[in-house]
Amino acid sequence: MSVVAYPHIVAGRPLNSWPAYVPITFESMVLVACLTAVIGMLAMNGLPQPYHPVFNSPQFARASRDRFFLCIEADDPKFDLGATRHFLESLQPMGVTQVEP
Repeated sequence: MSVVAYPHIVAGRPLNSWPAYVPITFESMVLVACLTAVIGMLAMNGLPQPYHPVFNSPQFARASRDRFFLCIEADDPKFDLGATRHFLESLQPMGVTQVEP
């Protein structure tokens, strides 16, 4: 459009010279690459996660105010509920709660 409606004659160069479009093409490529990386990272991490069973725990309400909250998921085939509970209770926490999905 700049060639037809607003031609600029600079140093005798052609009106549709391609070097003028290199910077915006490069910047657009960087922008698309960054957006793709962020969207890919969010998709691979499973974010945003609007619901998780741990949100139903009454103790979770204070997790962001004045408490520390640790969630251990039992997806691993080597997971042992009894050993994990015993280990966590040996650390003398304020509480150990099992949350069902």
